[in-house]
Amino acid sequence: MTQAVAGGYKIPQSVLVLIHTPALDVLLIQRADTPEGQPAYWQSVTGSKDHADEPYAVTAWREVREETGIDARLTSQGLRDWGLENVYEIYPWWRKRYAPGVTHNTEHLFSLCVPAGTSIRLAPREHLAHQWLPWREAAQVCASASNAEACLLLPRFADPAAAVAPES
Repeated sequence: MTQAVAGGYKIPQSVLVLIHTPALDVLLIQRADTPEGQPAYWQSVTGSKDHADEPYAVTAWREVREETGIDARLTSQGLRDWGLENVYEIYPWWRKRYAPGVTHNTEHLFSLCVPAGTSIRLAPREHLAHQWLPWREAAQVCASASNAEACLLLPRFADPAAAVAPES
């Protein structure tokens, strides 16, 4: 969900959460706000911090719940913090959401393993459709390069032993 700070601007710090099955099928969701003339925008769960001090894990849990209906705190394998960040240029058509002069976003990467067949409940104002694809195919469909790269890194980071414990 689009979050704003004072002045109505988004914080240029976000999460990308790669939701996948044990077989490494990746959930992709189609954005509803893709500008006219642009191809369908498929991505993993993403979202900005609500406030600058919000821990990235809290942002990830919130965004997963808002965008898919999955409560990451209740999954058996939990949320996995990859300890990786991407810094990328914000597409020009989405820069108006950020303070004047902000052109780049820092994105922190997570993954979440869920059972095959997990029910998805999309936020209709944000997403139009979802699909599960094998990780290599998902990488080819992702609209952003950082999301595609995360899909290709998934086999390396899919170990459930490193899950992040939920905060109370």
